[in-house]
Amino acid sequence: MATVYEIIQGLSQAAANVYDGALNEEGEPLLAGLQREEGNPILDKRVTDGFNVVFSGNVMRLSYHSEVQLKEVYANGFESDIEQRLADVASFLKKEYKKVTGNSVSLTKEGESDMRVESTSRVRSWVCAKQDYRIGGLDESMAVQAESEPSVEKSWESFLNQGGWNGKGGSRPDNDSRKKGSETEK
Repeated sequence: MATVYEIIQGLSQAAANVYDGALNEEGEPLLAGLQREEGNPILDKRVTDGFNVVFSGNVMRLSYHSEVQLKEVYANGFESDIEQRLADVASFLKKEYKKVTGNSVSLTKEGESDMRVESTSRVRSWVCAKQDYRIGGLDESMAVQAESEPSVEKSWESFLNQGGWNGKGGSRPDNDSRKKGSETEK
């Protein structure tokens, strides 16, 4: 059984192995399901795209970023194409994890994907998509809990209570000549 550190390290290494121009053991380009891998790199216009992984508890967030043209955005099936790219990258990460560590890992899709298309001009646009995956083998107790009530150390609490407007010593300084309750006092 792999430790949490080993699982996170293996997934991080699998994601790091997919830099632009990466080659596999046979000298062939590494295919992770990205758009930049399609076509001839010399003859075709290069598409800038990539992905990132972030870990939070037992969840891995896969983020995908790519340049798109508006005609692609308005075409039927744009969202499903982006979701398929996310699924392809997740599948690649599982395969690459197995190569790196020798063990397998399961990534279970959690919730819906979040996509946002933005543009800087009439020519340039990009899509940012995110999908959360629950990492198999990590405890449910690792799930990030809802926000807890903020706690302040006793030393800081006593420091904050010494002065200011809301503290115990809320008296005004000697040189404050404003009338109590005036607008300028607030």
